[in-house]
Amino acid sequence: MASNSAAVSHVGKIRSNNQDSGYAGAYLFVVADGMGGHAGGDVASAIAITGILDTDREYATPDEAEYALASALVSANGRMAETVFDHPELTGMGTTVSGIVVVGATVVLAHIGDSRIYRWRDGELEQITHDHTFVQRLVDSGRITEEEAAVHPRRSVLMRVLGDVDASPEIDTAQYPTKPGDRWLICSDGLSSYVPVERIAHELGTVTGARATADRLIKDSLDHGAPDNVTVVLVDIDESGLIAHEPPAIVGSAALPLQFEGDTGRRPVRLPTLLLHPLKATKPDDSHFEPESDTYLQELIKEDARRNRRRRIWWIVWTLVILLAVAGLLVGAYQWTQTRWYVGAQGTTVAIYQGVQQDLGPIALHHVYEQTSIQIADLPSYTRSAVKQTIGAGSLEEAQRIVERLEP
Repeated sequence: MASNSAAVSHVGKIRSNNQDSGYAGAYLFVVADGMGGHAGGDVASAIAITGILDTDREYATPDEAEYALASALVSANGRMAETVFDHPELTGMGTTVSGIVVVGATVVLAHIGDSRIYRWRDGELEQITHDHTFVQRLVDSGRITEEEAAVHPRRSVLMRVLGDVDASPEIDTAQYPTKPGDRWLICSDGLSSYVPVERIAHELGTVTGARATADRLIKDSLDHGAPDNVTVVLVDIDESGLIAHEPPAIVGSAALPLQFEGDTGRRPVRLPTLLLHPLKATKPDDSHFEPESDTYLQELIKEDARRNRRRRIWWIVWTLVILLAVAGLLVGAYQWTQTRWYVGAQGTTVAIYQGVQQDLGPIALHHVYEQTSIQIADLPSYTRSAVKQTIGAGSLEEAQRIVERLEP
């Protein structure tokens, strides 16, 4: 079983440099999304990619591939720490990594961060990896919904990455069976955070050819205004016997020589401001990265609870304001109806009514102001019909004059 593949990366609409890296080889396919801004996000993703290139080979078993891939990522993590030691200006750099190795009819994956791996099979798109983000923790615990997570102010907080922040990062690994017709998509959040999953599924289901599909997904991301870097690696599983990607393709920062020189006037960078994916071309929020810890999670959860309370209070306040405004409009409308007058029938006699002839549900918008002794039956046929259909009046005085004219 072989696969046709493509790797495409774009700097995005806002960024000045590409901190993503991607690779498509004979067996290995991977995306790394670097973080740290000018402090070394590009360096981090490039180190991650180049550090696992040796895993792009044939394996006897999926277990062997899984061990090799995880070990290579841990080694790349150590190399990042060594690089920061030699180049302190890169302190705080980090990267997500999501990759697969194809071993016969099995896909072996390794994942850390919030880049994603999807599988398209039989018309269905499934997200295989699990985001290592704070808001995903909230979703998993039932504290917020997926819709709320998409706009949560802490949506950019990552709980796990490769970098100089954790000597022993926890890397998710797994094995999945694959079959001809499957399409495996690996992407940075420059795609998944901006293009709706329905659109991604549509492209995978309608566009043929790995490169054409990858290009279309990149275009979709840019069309949706994605300011972040965007990288797509696509693997089509088939039985053609073709080499997956010859020669191997390296895209993004990993395709360029590593640059360590920093600006001489650079201010010291702090970890809390680095490991973020800027999701919009606006002033970034005050979210920050912390390795997974119960204390930190509890602090964020408490902060999120306070934010939810404030939101509920504002919702209640605005609801009351709206209800008061609606009540004011209704009172004003009712008062206006009571400035209207008409002459009509009340039983067998003529009466002067105040208000309008309509009712608002159970609320009557009119009432008898004055009932006369004029009998409806004593009126001429035409006048009798007019009274039964009501005769409008601009004021009480006008209504009284109408009644005077009706008297025999």
